[in-house]
Amino acid sequence: MKALVQRVAEATVVIEGDAVGKIGQGLVIFLGIEKGDSERDLSYLLKKVAHLRIFADDKKKMNLSVQDIRGAVLVISQFTLSADCRKGNRPSFENAEKPLQAKEMYLQFIDGMRKMGITTEEGNFGAFMAVHLINDGPVTMMLDSKI
Repeated sequence: MKALVQRVAEATVVIEGDAVGKIGQGLVIFLGIEKGDSERDLSYLLKKVAHLRIFADDKKKMNLSVQDIRGAVLVISQFTLSADCRKGNRPSFENAEKPLQAKEMYLQFIDGMRKMGITTEEGNFGAFMAVHLINDGPVTMMLDSKI
């Protein structure tokens, strides 16, 4: 399971002209579910994202988590994180989990964030979405439950 995490000042996800999710300061999480991902992968990324210390403290040092600052998260399904671009110029998505299983884990991730007390907004699984964000820093991290 992969998560591309971006620290943001604000973010909105728009589907067919309608804002379906909007946050202020916090994290945008692009979540990619891959074949073979399990509850262990899900648990690992939930804990890692919630406790990742990438927000500045009073000394301007990255020392606070999204929970510490009472920030929010916006979770977007992103099967393209599973792309294999090693052969040719057209990506292969064979590593991406099948839609039904991936959607279930995506929804479990969102539920897990909420159970940790983190305000959580979401896109629509499988929809074409426009994500508007103001990257704060910029700070962008790639997390992988398999590494």
